[in-house]
This record gives sequence, C-alpha cells and structure tokens, in this order.
Amino acid sequence: MTDWDERYRQGEHTTDQPHPLITRFSSTLVPGRVLDLASGPGRHAMWLAERGWQVTAVDYSRTAIEILRQRCLAKGLAVNSVIADLERHEFGIPPESYDLIIVCNYLQRDLFAPLKAGTRIGGTAMAVIALVDGDPNVRPMNPSYLLNPGELQAQFQEWEIVHSFEGKSPADAHPRATAEIVARRRY
Repeated sequence: MTDWDERYRQGEHTTDQPHPLITRFSSTLVPGRVLDLASGPGRHAMWLAERGWQVTAVDYSRTAIEILRQRCLAKGLAVNSVIADLERHEFGIPPESYDLIIVCNYLQRDLFAPLKAGTRIGGTAMAVIALVDGDPNVRPMNPSYLLNPGELQAQFQEWEIVHSFEGKSPADAHPRATAEIVARRRY
C-alpha cells in the first residue's frame, strides 16, 4: 500500500472538481483521444468522458484507479483506466497518438519528451504544476516536485502557446503558486 492509496481510501481528493484550466480550454476543442497522466481518482478523466472524449487515465495508485472505475461504472462512462508507475516508465506514450494530454499537480521532468512526442500534430498539451514558492504560509514540498519559474514554458517553446501563467491563481483552491500552460503542437 502506498501513501497515496491510503490518502484516497480516506477520501482525500476524491471529490475534487476538475481544474478550471482543464475545463475552460478543453471545452474549446473537438473531442478526440485524451491522456490524463497521474489522474488520481479521475476528476478530469470523467469530466472529459462525459463530453465525448476517448479517455485513457493513468495513475500509480491502485485505490485511485479502483475509485475511478467504480464511478465510471455507476455513470455508464467508458474510460480506459491504467495502473502504472510513471516514474518506472511502466506506461509508454505512443508517438502522435493523443489529441490532448493533461498533467495536473504532478511533476516528472523526464515525462515531458514522451508527452510532447505523444501529442498529435495540431494536438494540445495542458499542465498545471506546482512552482517553487517562498510564501511562509505554504507547506514545504520536496523541491524535486516543484518547477522553477519559466521552466514549464521553456519545455514548450517550439509549440504555439495558447495560455501561460505563473503565480497564485484565484481560480485554484491550492495556496501554492503554480505554472499553467496550454500549448498546441505545430509540427
């Protein structure tokens, strides 16, 4: 059992609403194939499936994926839910296979290259990731899981940047500063 399994068993993050960035920008896209990396119990996966997307949701936590599967069954939603450790590269992203790839509240730097390669030409990547934050009111986090200012946008410099933001968003319930990006693959 992982720490995340226990947290999900206790109900943590199981009622979270989809992040406003994901709902706002994905609503402007024609539904296609979407990959939700580090999906947790599926707040984005379910929201997208309800809107006609063909969803693959991947998470390390067996408990999170079980919660997602039960919710999808109850709502009659089809979501391909996969238990895989992304850090151990147990899930491969096939090249140019998704119209949309999302990552929310998860940082694994070596995932950027396969994420970008797995997005179809003309497809979109969306990410919301915690930033280094010197605010004394914010709980300390392992620096390995925090982006430095400008780092997320630099990952997508050759893409068309549709939206980019760094700081504390009033739309986000988390007090920590985040980096957001919506980027379209040009070639």
